[in-house]
Order: sequence, then structure tokens, then C-alpha cells
Amino acid sequence: MGWLDQVEDQVDALRSARALQEASRSAEACVLLERVIRTTADPYARADALVQRLSALINLGRTAEFTRAVEDASAAVRDLAEPYLHGHLNALAALAAHHQGALDRCVMHLVRAARALGADDTPDRDTAWGWHDLAMAYSYLSFHGHALGAIERAREVGLSAGIPEETFAAPGIRLRNAVALDHNGDSDGCLRVLRDVAGDLARFLRGGRAGNIRPSSLAAYGYAAARRAALGDRVESAGDADPNRLLGHGGDSARARDLRQLGQVCLAVAAGRPIEAVTRLDAIRVSDETLGAAEAPRLRSIALARAGDHAGAHRADRHAFRLAARRSDRLRDVYIDGIAARIDHEEMRREAARYEGEALTDPLTGLPNRRRLERYLGAVVSRGERVVIGVCDLDGFKAVNTRHGHHSGDLVLQRVAGVINRVMRRGDFVARYGGDEFVVVLPDTGMSEAVEVARRIEAAVRTEDWESLVPGTPVGVTIGFAEVDGSTTISVREALGAAFELADREMLRAKDRLRAS
Repeated sequence: MGWLDQVEDQVDALRSARALQEASRSAEACVLLERVIRTTADPYARADALVQRLSALINLGRTAEFTRAVEDASAAVRDLAEPYLHGHLNALAALAAHHQGALDRCVMHLVRAARALGADDTPDRDTAWGWHDLAMAYSYLSFHGHALGAIERAREVGLSAGIPEETFAAPGIRLRNAVALDHNGDSDGCLRVLRDVAGDLARFLRGGRAGNIRPSSLAAYGYAAARRAALGDRVESAGDADPNRLLGHGGDSARARDLRQLGQVCLAVAAGRPIEAVTRLDAIRVSDETLGAAEAPRLRSIALARAGDHAGAHRADRHAFRLAARRSDRLRDVYIDGIAARIDHEEMRREAARYEGEALTDPLTGLPNRRRLERYLGAVVSRGERVVIGVCDLDGFKAVNTRHGHHSGDLVLQRVAGVINRVMRRGDFVARYGGDEFVVVLPDTGMSEAVEVARRIEAAVRTEDWESLVPGTPVGVTIGFAEVDGSTTISVREALGAAFELADREMLRAKDRLRAS
């Protein structure tokens, strides 16, 4: 075989391995990739094969091989001037670090991946898959806002490269967001997200485009439907939307196997067989990283409640809540302790510091933070659009911190964020402005509609079960609204400043009226 034939053979092997992984046949892909790694003299082909091999090992759940695979791929990529290779490698290394429980190392790799992929403006398949894997890493780490942004970027790049939209539907990202809401007590918010996921699948099925959906994504659609059914929602149980049929997809993916096992638990609950569901939970072993450590105890709570064992259900629910809170604490510690203090290399300390400064998501609530809010408003106003801004200030929050401590205060802020998100309309924007203050932005909305939104938010917060979270300490919210007119001739900063001042003043007036009543 001549030199040119060898090169073409390697290119075909790498392309075939990528296609096998997209079809959730990672074990077969590994065989092809090992052959390329053994025989190639091309540094780019070797690097590509080693990065793909790391992806296949992660898909197969071969955790013991992660460290060596990351080291081999890093050595091969280090001196190559291909941003997508650096970005894709670090996205996968972040996933591997997450599965190994090394959160600080995971975030370090996320920083590197986002920077490398952001520097690559080539709209090709490789770059699209790099953004996809970065989105997955963000999602597994519970950075849901970053995950949604990265998967949207994957879709944009993918469409430019001829990849159908549904290939990067990534229902698993929104699925993890949904169950995280449920683990923290927001079952209504969970159902809202799961119904949106079902709506996407229905759209793809109607358009005859389901054939382009990856098998692992089909398994995620199946679990989303099964989880809805376990929560009492009516779901389609025939044809291509049947949860049982969807859960059968996923090939040799370790995560898909976990979803199948947990999905059968959900379907047993939905079918009125809660004892079978509990028995299944006792018999299976799934990774905590697939849907979070809290998912199995939360399903146990749902099953026991259906079986009439309310005391057991309560214990399981509290266990799930503690596991979810512990995860939030670990994530917050990564930031509070400072990633930079854990990284010896000076360059990475600087990168981590810049990453923290540029982060656009509040790590406690998962909402956009003040920086992202100001960017969003600036873009809206610069386009000449009219919006209404609402400043939401919590009532009784100081008493929560005084009586129950700051950890309980954090849990209240997380719950409030979920409640506000749950009652907002599609297209509305919610951010944590700082402390116990949240801001909502209502595009194409008049003040009369804003009053109705305020009523919904106030009612939802008022009727939330605060007694079980912070006994004897009621929590409420007061809201003030103001309009921002994008057609004004004053600067964006002046327009925003005036609107915030007015909204804040209206919020204080509302508090005064509340005290006087």
C-alpha cells in the first residue's frame, strides 16, 4: 500500500469511527481507532484518533482508563495548531474529571475548552462536536445555562457544516436540568421542562426527521417521558413516542444503560406497581453522574408515596434533598475556595481568574447574573425594542439567615429562583441581580401585563411550602416595574439606569403599602 493510500485509509477509519460513536457503537469505534494509533505517522491523525478514543471510553464508562487516555491525547495535541482539537480534548477531559469526582480539575478543563473553541471560527463537523461535548460537560456539572448556550453554538456550527438540527437536539441537557429542579423541590418546574422536551420530539416525529436523532438522545427522550409518567403526567405510549421503545435505544453507552434501568423504575410507578419499582431500585446500580446522586432516592420517594408509605417517602425525599444540597455545596466550594489556589501553573491561575470574572451565570441559583443581565438589556435597548424591567426583592429573607443560618438562606434563594422561572412566560428573562434581589425582563410587554406577571410571581412565592424548608419563617416577594424605551435618544447606560431607579422606587413603594396594610 502506497503512502497516499495509507493516508486515505486513515482518514476513512477516523470518519468511520466518528460515525460509529454518533450511532452509539463506541466499542466498535475503539477497534478502528486503536489501529490508527498503532500505524499512523501523521501527528494530526494520531491526535484525532486519541481524542476520539477518549470520547469512546467516556461513552463506554471505562473510568479506570480515563487518566491514561487524557494524558496520551494531551501529549499528542499539545504542539498542534488546531483550536478545535484543543477545545474538544479539554471538553472531554472535563467530562472525565467530572466522572472521577475532580470538580476543580473539571472546571479548569472547561475554561480551556471554552477558550479554544471560542477561538475557532471554522464551521466544520469537528468544531460542532467539540461544542456538543463542552455542552455535555457543562450539563453534568450542573452549569445548565452554560450548557444550553454551548449546545446552541453546536447547532449553529453544525447547521453551517450540513449537520441536521435534530442531531444536536441534546435532550439529555434539559433532562438533567429538569431532574435537578425536582431534586430541589420544584416538581412543577421539572414537568414544565420535560413537556418542552416532549414537544421537541413530537416536532421531529411530525417532520419525519427522527431518523437523524442520535440513539443516546432517543434514550434521553424515553427517560424524559417515563419521568413525566412517574410524576403523574399523561404521556404517549404508542408508536415512536412510546417510552419503552425509546429507552431501548442508546447502544453501548453507559449513560443510556443507566437511563434504561431508571426508566423502568419510572414506568413501574406510572403503571401502578410501586413495590416493583422499589425492588428494581434495590437491584440496580447506576452512576451518580448520569442524573445526579439524588435521582435514585427521589424515585424511591415517589414510589413509596404511591404505595402509601408516606413516612418512608418523606425519609427518601429528605435524603434526595440532602444529596442535591451537598452537590450544590461542592460546586460552590470550587468557586469560594478559588480554582486558582488549586492550580500550580501560573498561566492556569490567570485563566481561572479571568474565567471567574467573565462568568455570566450565578453559581448558586443557575440564573444569569448581573453581568449577563446588563449585556442582555444593552443588546435589547440598542435594537430599539421596548421592554419592562421588574425588580423583585424578597420579604423575610433576613429572618431566614438570622434564625436558620446562611445555608438555609442559600436554599431559599435557589427555591425562589425556581419558582420565578416556573411562572414566567416563554421569552421572558430572569436574573439574580445580587443578594436577595432578582430582576425580570419582559420583552414586548406593557405595564398592565407586567402587573399580571407580578401577581403570578407574588402568589407563587407566597404559596410555596416554606414551612418545610425554614419553619416559622414565611417568605414573600415585592416587585416594582419600569419601562425601558429603546427608541430614546439617550445612551443605553442612561436608559437602563433610569429604569432601574424607577423600578427600585416602585418596589420600595410596594413594600411601604404592604407594611401600611
